[in-house]
Amino acid sequence: MKLALSLTALLLAASTAHADDVMKKDGVLVNSAGMTVYTFDKDTAGSGKSACNGPCIENWPAVAPSANVMAPYSVIVRDDGSKQLAYQGKPLYLFKKDVKPGDRNGDNVKDIWHVVKD
Repeated sequence: MKLALSLTALLLAASTAHADDVMKKDGVLVNSAGMTVYTFDKDTAGSGKSACNGPCIENWPAVAPSANVMAPYSVIVRDDGSKQLAYQGKPLYLFKKDVKPGDRNGDNVKDIWHVVKD
């Protein structure tokens, strides 16, 4: 009985893990290091594609998925074959000019980059 309860607890813990430990903090999504997560208006939700490639991805690094991805998160495959975490079908990014946890320097850049509010 004790083993069955431990196994159940382990399965429950695994099933509730969030992708890349992305979580809500102060009303926006952040990664496990506390760095703000962004979406790009040129990405189409549910397309499975990222419109941020080449020089764009150097400034806006993709958020990598963890092993346990559950709705509303999903995983897309980038043009280079790497995997990227998506939220409600939109690929997620960090911003290279955010240097410390809580920075939101990328919010509304060129009116096409936005923090993810949940």
